[in-house]
Amino acid sequence: MFDIGLNLTSSQFAKDRDEVVAHAFAAGVKGLLLTGTNLHESEQAQLLAQRYDDCWSTAGVHPHDSSQWSNESAESLYALAKTPEVVAIGECGLDFNRNFSTPEEQEKAFTAQLALAAELGMPVFMHCRDAHARFLTLLEPWLDKLPGAVLHCFTGSHQDALECLDRGLYLGITGWVCDERRGLELRELLPAIPAERLLVETDAPYLLPRDRKPKPPSRRNEPAYLGHIVERVALWRGEDPRQLSAQTDDNVRRLFGIDF
Repeated sequence: MFDIGLNLTSSQFAKDRDEVVAHAFAAGVKGLLLTGTNLHESEQAQLLAQRYDDCWSTAGVHPHDSSQWSNESAESLYALAKTPEVVAIGECGLDFNRNFSTPEEQEKAFTAQLALAAELGMPVFMHCRDAHARFLTLLEPWLDKLPGAVLHCFTGSHQDALECLDRGLYLGITGWVCDERRGLELRELLPAIPAERLLVETDAPYLLPRDRKPKPPSRRNEPAYLGHIVERVALWRGEDPRQLSAQTDDNVRRLFGIDF
């Protein structure tokens, strides 16, 4: 099983990154994709991917940081994307929930990163919150120019999921689905996601699975908990966890073009 979304650059891992990674692989995780959320974090993610075996990274600017976007940003990401560790452009997209950057700034940065991914022939690793319609409007013109795209940490509605799947997107599922308060709608739509379009992730250190027993000692999520997410997703889809894991691993190889 492969964790496609891990924020290993987070300060929450500052004191024990080596142990966190070792614990993940000891728990059966086969590979990690480290998320880049701005230029600095993307650079740090790439360096960490160099440091650990079976780790890769993304390079991009999250919608929260879109106000920082500039021509220099594009040039820096272009150079970073040329390194062997970087396998996708992102995390990019829209977040109209918090609007830490204005919608106009977000749209400019998102479109620029889609153009960069198309130029480089790389897949995109995307974020969307409370912006579904506008997100699809901006994305659609680029879909036939991209080798692939994943909407990471999907938490939208059943209809949102169908519209993304109709456009060929992969959907990344996190421990959000294990939350008995917020994850029930996502849990119910899991069977509608074709197996060949499903990816799994922890988004650690965020989104700790609430139903994990025994309860973890802290609220920090870890990539070692990916197996629990896979087991729960398989249960709610009516599938064998080992088959689901094998399928999602194949999806990772196909989307990101990596071998692990």
